Amino acid sequence: MATIERFEQLVAWQKAHALVLDVYRLSRVFPREELYGITRQLRRAAVSVPANIAEGFKRQSRSEKVRFYNISEASLEEARYYLRLATDLDLTESPHQLLDLADEVARLLNGLIASVRAAT
Repeated sequence: MATIERFEQLVAWQKAHALVLDVYRLSRVFPREELYGITRQLRRAAVSVPANIAEGFKRQSRSEKVRFYNISEASLEEARYYLRLATDLDLTESPHQLLDLADEVARLLNGLIASVRAAT
């Protein structure tokens, strides 16, 4: 198995980054009056997911890595809520594709955390 040397090689980061790009595309059509409301909050939460994966990747201790990966998990849940809110406010159709991708990122983060905890 090849050694992962950069955060961009982590599949969890790759999928989380793809989620951010999709969130930006989706929120581009939100009403202008939501620019400083749900648009900004959704984007901020989504961006936090891959950003914290990247930061955690360079942390030296396992506990620090897990802490940042857990922050990513929390930000992902926050983004899921904003997607739900956007749907309930009729700002978008139900974003099934984004929610499916969010589920995949969550599974990958769980696996990443488990592998860090199991490392000796």
